[in-house]
Amino acid sequence: MFESLQEGLRSALKSLRGKGRLTESNMRESLALVEQALLEADVAYSVVKDFMERVATKALGQNVLDSLDPGQQLIGIVHDELIEVMGPVDFSIPLRKKPTVLMLCGLQGSGKTTTCGKLARLLKQQGIRPYLVAADLQRPAAMEQLRIIGQSIDVPVHVELDKSDPVAVCQRGIEAARNADAQICILDTAGRLAIDDELMQQLKRIEQQTKPDEVYLVVDGMTGQDAVNSAGAFNDAIELNGVIMTKMDGDARGGAVLSVKHVTGVPVKFLGTGEHLEALEPFRPEGMASRILGMGDIVEMVRTAQTEFDQKEIADAEERMRKGIFTLEDFRKQMIQMARPGLMQRMLGLLPGMGELNKIMSDESAMSGIRSMTGIIDSMTPQERRNPSIIDPSRRRRIAAGAGVQGNLVTDLIRQFDAMSSMMQMMTGKGVGDRMQMMRELQSKMTQDPYGAGLQVKKIGTGKRLSNAEKIRARKDRERELRRRKRGDR
Repeated sequence: MFESLQEGLRSALKSLRGKGRLTESNMRESLALVEQALLEADVAYSVVKDFMERVATKALGQNVLDSLDPGQQLIGIVHDELIEVMGPVDFSIPLRKKPTVLMLCGLQGSGKTTTCGKLARLLKQQGIRPYLVAADLQRPAAMEQLRIIGQSIDVPVHVELDKSDPVAVCQRGIEAARNADAQICILDTAGRLAIDDELMQQLKRIEQQTKPDEVYLVVDGMTGQDAVNSAGAFNDAIELNGVIMTKMDGDARGGAVLSVKHVTGVPVKFLGTGEHLEALEPFRPEGMASRILGMGDIVEMVRTAQTEFDQKEIADAEERMRKGIFTLEDFRKQMIQMARPGLMQRMLGLLPGMGELNKIMSDESAMSGIRSMTGIIDSMTPQERRNPSIIDPSRRRRIAAGAGVQGNLVTDLIRQFDAMSSMMQMMTGKGVGDRMQMMRELQSKMTQDPYGAGLQVKKIGTGKRLSNAEKIRARKDRERELRRRKRGDR
């Protein structure tokens, strides 16, 4: 998310490093790079203009120019102003009556129907009873899609086939939600390929007759300023309470998120960060500002962990570790929890400084690695899982054959398990602050070696130090051998 904007801002702030003396001239050079990064990210020009005026006023103050670390000062100013542009936002949904009615609208292709399901799932996790109403009569497939989504998350869906009046469907759907003792009723209204008078008149009728408590517009974040223009047009026709921006895991440059509140006055309430139903998160300007600057979002990471991981299994694992027990079976359970599509990528994206690792580690490669590890553990006997130190060369060959992998992967897994076990044992009983410090240390190691060397057990030195010429020769030998093997594979 926001890779191009992050790179542009990092380049701008990096330009201040190594300056012998900070002057108004070189500070203005850095601010010009910040402005360029925002414009390239498709932020509305009016937003960039106001944003840069405020940043420049603060950044060119004498207390910043004379400070010991002006680069950090500028980062702080940009961070605060990003929060100001996007906020304040209250993403909570007040339960004013039973049921509270939420009306979702938007153009076709924005992901509106899927977002209805995502929002229902998020509310259900919060202990709220949601109810879905399929009122998109323009697209019959939308009603079936919503019904299937409702079944998958165990949320009731009101569907009326062969009806032509969406207002009546919404009214009967709200009554059905009331009879089902639902707390929130979500209306999935019709969309169009483009904004037209017929669409707006239909939405106005639904709004006037059902009197929804909140009206949310679902927009495609990848459309940039078109998303902002859509928000303005919908808000002129029916008063919006918020925007849900979807497809933020794709090539979205971030301009719409930074522009929509400033241009339309309508805040972004939620972000869709993937195709899966769990990929919807409340929008927090402070967390988003930190992510844009590459500082991660620990609050959202904790929220994701609390909602997406099995808390009972986590508590059981912690209790076992307190007793000094951490086996390969425990390790396997943790890997399986992380193996849900998209989850590992989301978690990495929320960790500070993990942007590079996130790029290297594609979802498919992460899933492949987890499948290999769980396959190796499944090929072990219960005794080997409890005590991997008994795995000798003969056992390793048997396990590798059972998992369909090379023997060295079994060795690598055991090494990673040993390192992970040591780290988990050290974390047990620690407070949040101590755990965060350990995570930062691990993160630092993984940034230096993104392929996981941070988790490897240190090898014992042979006592021989290679010269630079020998290192170069050895690397060439490895590359030559790799090419030979590839030719052989063909």
